[in-house]
Amino acid sequence: MATTKQIIQAAYPLPAYNYKVTIDSETLSFSEVSGLNLSYEKVVYKHGLSYALGANIVRAQQNEVTVSLKRGVVAKRSQLYNWFTGNDRKDIFIDLCDEEGNAVVRWKINKALPLKMDAPSFNAADNNSVAIESLDVIAQEISIEYF
Repeated sequence: MATTKQIIQAAYPLPAYNYKVTIDSETLSFSEVSGLNLSYEKVVYKHGLSYALGANIVRAQQNEVTVSLKRGVVAKRSQLYNWFTGNDRKDIFIDLCDEEGNAVVRWKINKALPLKMDAPSFNAADNNSVAIESLDVIAQEISIEYF
């Protein structure tokens, strides 16, 4: 069966390594982004006939989103620390890209606020590791856009 480039682009999943992260209008490089979860709290309502009909389960409020951003430490690059020490809320865009670098799926994190910043772990015995810093941000909502 012959497969064309268009069929592969339409039917095959995108690789997870080809992404870019933009905070406000500045594109930054990160080695890992995790925590892009959407979830709701549940409410279980039991009434007088629940024993026969079962409980009524409905969605309640959407849970807040906690996203972790990790990247290598580089001298004189302090954007994340400056944001962490300030009190600004910023929009974050995570774009999953095709092989040409065009965004195919975008996760938009609205009004993110940094909560936690981790310094890298230092270990003299493991001399080949890259120093990785981590920033955890919280936001009230996340949206997904497909291009």
